[in-house]
Amino acid sequence: MLVGYARTSTAEQAAGLQAQIRDLETIVGCEKLFSEQVSSVGQRLQLSAALDFVREGDTLVVTKLDRLARSTSHLLSLVEQLDWKGVALRILDFGGGEVDTKSPSGRMLLTVFAAMAQFEREVMLQRQREGILAAKEAGKYKGRKPTARMKEVEIRELKKAGLGASAIARQLGIGRASVYRALAD
Repeated sequence: MLVGYARTSTAEQAAGLQAQIRDLETIVGCEKLFSEQVSSVGQRLQLSAALDFVREGDTLVVTKLDRLARSTSHLLSLVEQLDWKGVALRILDFGGGEVDTKSPSGRMLLTVFAAMAQFEREVMLQRQREGILAAKEAGKYKGRKPTARMKEVEIRELKKAGLGASAIARQLGIGRASVYRALAD
């Protein structure tokens, strides 16, 4: 059975998620599909559900490597978990081609490209940090607007109304830690 997994990091990427779902269902013919819109850093419940669902002889299909794993070690851990269950991994857009872990050469390519992708990301993040530092030194980088600070009056009013930090955070669309910071000021 072909089992698809689609993911985008944010809800604003709805079109990207729909494109992944379309490719997995229409082009590949996945019979079962798991999808979610969460950061790769957080808990991915649908990925866990997909890994629990797949059985021996199945193939887990993703459109791109970065939709599945956040690092080379994470990818290799997932591949090992799939191997243990007798499940193959298929990545549709993999450096201009497709890769399938059923073959030794596919597994080797996957490992090499995962390492290169991780290296590329780390270099990009380093350049980004350097660029931000240079912009700060030049007085051109101010950072993101402090949205929670702008809602401090609302936070205090909701607290007086008897709401807890989690409820306030949910209602205002901010983090719970931001609620605590605003209340501590």
